[in-house]
Parts: sequence; structure tokens; C-alpha cells
Amino acid sequence: MASDGGAAAPAVRVVGGWASPFVMRVCVALRLKGVAYEFLQEPLGKKSDLLLASNPVHRKMPVLLHGGRPVCESLVILHYVDEAFAGAGPPILPADPYDRAVHRFWADYADAKLPTALRTLRGMVNGDKAEAAEQVAAALGRLDEAFAACSKGRRFFAGDGVGFLDIVIGSYVGWFRAAEQITGQPVLDEARTPRLAAWAARFCAHEAVADVMPDARRLVEFGEALRSALEANASRP
Repeated sequence: MASDGGAAAPAVRVVGGWASPFVMRVCVALRLKGVAYEFLQEPLGKKSDLLLASNPVHRKMPVLLHGGRPVCESLVILHYVDEAFAGAGPPILPADPYDRAVHRFWADYADAKLPTALRTLRGMVNGDKAEAAEQVAAALGRLDEAFAACSKGRRFFAGDGVGFLDIVIGSYVGWFRAAEQITGQPVLDEARTPRLAAWAARFCAHEAVADVMPDARRLVEFGEALRSALEANASRP
């Protein structure tokens, strides 16, 4: 639930871009907790002064501003939201230490395997698209197996409701669908990863997710506009 803003700066602000899966994670976490926030959209192909001042080390989004203090990196922010707003909404991370460790492991796995391969499929970086498609398929096969183990037969990785690992992997679903439109090939394949495909539909329909899950066609158009903007910036002296 993003606020409309007002005379005074809201207590919680998110600096980022609507198309970023990493930014989407922060929005879903805040919505799960029922925390109102202001969304500050970054300009296309550029970085605002606020972003650079808030994250001078990595100089990238997302940034969560809570009471004016910045918290950076999406996974760090998810942990922070869970702890800072512990009394609001459902917990994001599992209560059991072992379950937390397992979910963190698979979150790290997803972030190590999916982004570069997806960027290759979208044509944002040079590479063999067939090889990238196989990398994504192999990673999703592993995650399909992880879903069976983590969910324990329930609807989400976290069990009966959306949690940390759901947010992390679910943030890529919009770009899975965009890659399908770009390549004409299935990414979330019901035949190869039936459990993950069914989970993705449930995740996208969740009330904390539906309004911030980007439309695939809009993502394709965004990718084309971003590529043009970056090329234009690179050509300037």
C-alpha cells in the first residue's frame, strides 16, 4: 500500500524502479506487514542524487528509508522489515533456525543462477541464449524440488502464506513471463516444473503481490526503452 505522500516525508520510503525484481521484494514485504510507504521512482537509465547519497557504496536500488535512515540490498532489507515491524503482519522469515538457513540457501542460489541468464534471454547482455535458457531451466528444476521440500505439501515455500523465499523467487516471475514473450519459449514450464508453475500462479494472485507484479508486455517494453537509454548515455562524450 504505497502512500500518496504529503507535506511531511512518510516514515517509510522505497527508492527504486517498478520493473526491478529486487525493488519488488521490498514492496511485497512491506505490504505483507501492512506498512504504508512512499515509492520514489528512479529515472530511466539514470541514478538520482537521493539514491547515490543513500547507497554510496553500491550505488544501486533498492533503498529503504525508514525514519530517514537508509537500508540497502534487497535481502538485507527483507530481514530488516521482518525485525523492524515484528509486531505487524505475519513473519517473513521462518521461526525455526534450520528452516531459516535452508530458505536463505535457496534464496542465494536463485540470485546466483537467475539474473544473468535472464538478462541474456532479454538481450540486455551478450551471450548464448540457448545456453542461458538451459541455465534457467536447470535452476528452476532445482527450485521445483526445493519447493516440494520447503513447502511440506502446502501452498507456498513458507507454508500456508507468503514468506522470505516466496518473495525472493517470486520477484523473478514477471521477468520469466517477459522472457517467454521475447523468446517464444516457455520458461516456467508446467511440464518440467509443475509445482513451481502452480506456485507462481498462487504467488501472483496474493493480495500483497498482485498490485506490484509487473505485466510481462510492459516489462518487454521497459527492457527495450532501458536498452535505448543506456546506449544513448554511453554514446555521450
